[in-house]
Amino acid sequence: MDAPQLGKILIIDDNEDLLFAAKMLLKKYAKEVSIEKDPRRIPFLVSNNSYDVILLDMNFTEDTTSGKEGFFWLKKIKEIDPQAVVILITAFGDVEMAVQALKEGATDFILKPWQNEKLLATLTAATRLKESYDQVDKLSKKQKQLQSDLKKPYEDIIGTSASMKNIFSIIDKVAQTDANVLILGENGTGKELIARAIHERSMRKDEIFVGVDMGAITETLFESELFGHKRGAFTDAKEDRAGRFEIADKGSLFLDEIGNLSMPLQSKLLTVIQKREVTRIGTNKSIPVDIRLICATNMPLHEMVLDNTFRQDLLYRINTVEIFLPPLRERLDDIPLLANHFLKIYCNKYRKQFDGFTASAMQLLQRYSWPGNIRELQHAIERAIIMADGTELDARDFFFLSAKPVNERMATSATFNLDEVEKTTIQKVIDKNGGNISKAAKELGLTRASLYRRLEKYGL
Repeated sequence: MDAPQLGKILIIDDNEDLLFAAKMLLKKYAKEVSIEKDPRRIPFLVSNNSYDVILLDMNFTEDTTSGKEGFFWLKKIKEIDPQAVVILITAFGDVEMAVQALKEGATDFILKPWQNEKLLATLTAATRLKESYDQVDKLSKKQKQLQSDLKKPYEDIIGTSASMKNIFSIIDKVAQTDANVLILGENGTGKELIARAIHERSMRKDEIFVGVDMGAITETLFESELFGHKRGAFTDAKEDRAGRFEIADKGSLFLDEIGNLSMPLQSKLLTVIQKREVTRIGTNKSIPVDIRLICATNMPLHEMVLDNTFRQDLLYRINTVEIFLPPLRERLDDIPLLANHFLKIYCNKYRKQFDGFTASAMQLLQRYSWPGNIRELQHAIERAIIMADGTELDARDFFFLSAKPVNERMATSATFNLDEVEKTTIQKVIDKNGGNISKAAKELGLTRASLYRRLEKYGL
């Protein structure tokens, strides 16, 4: 017969001669064959290793005929790994015991002494069953992620400015490779859209795109969210869970706001990126992952490296290719395109009709500094459509854009609190420079990293 392709096999039997004979037979066909004569080691072995098939004796020295020990250990295996493929073996089998074994979760049942061809055929079928279990489990997890992603709005990238044409050119070049990409830009500039565009133009386009907001993950949940966990690994771990790296296998993984990670978490992330494998919390099993990594941040990672707040080796790993997204105030030519794009979306959503924008409205939109970038423009147009009357959107419909910031009004009041003075000064300088952090930092005599820390401190 043709040599079957078997995976990792574990054989548990207290008969050392049988274990040796089985290993000699199967090592020619299997990826790996492990043997164990002491069933008490089963919990450790199954918890810390991944087996495609487990051959389990039903009768050990303490109970040679009833099969009760076999059923006990079968139950233990299934508690640890519900998808384990277990074949029970015994020299005292009968139909009733075989039926009970199948009801308890066994995949098959063979008698000792076995015929070699029968054993190989049974193991081949069991290996294929395990592969189908794994595939169904992976597809189920990916389907859940896809359903979650479908709930998120997705719009095509809009822009004809010179800076955007350059970005489109970079995307076309990098998409067909598996190079890691780092996308830099202020909040609201559309970094996730760029990441999705890279994925959709890549060789992985038929696989999953998984996005993770690193800024929203707490330190305590970081490993669980990214690397997964086993049931019972901690208090709320009520079931096995695949991490985002596993779910993104064969696809693209987008880590947004990577600059928010603490140094210890950066170290853990770097280890996984270098080894290209993850280990779920609560187990020592290493799971290989094949992903295309795309990261993004609004923070100055290069300056943070100099300030020792971001690992240089991690930066080297994630920015094989670097894409900088300019703020909206530097893309004035794109504002009419974006404005009309959002106009169509929200007219359809709210079933209202507007023919476009008046000249004064468009002038206002192009004069405004847009500290919130495209996201702020989108929300401004949605609000104007909800509240406006008439057939066109006018400058008066965007009255809220010209309102003075709260911090500027605060500056007129007398205060000698150092934190308040610093906060107000920073806000005024940022407004003066149209939201340009680099220029504001230079005028304040600070590094970009130092200014970002103060922005975070004061919630600006």
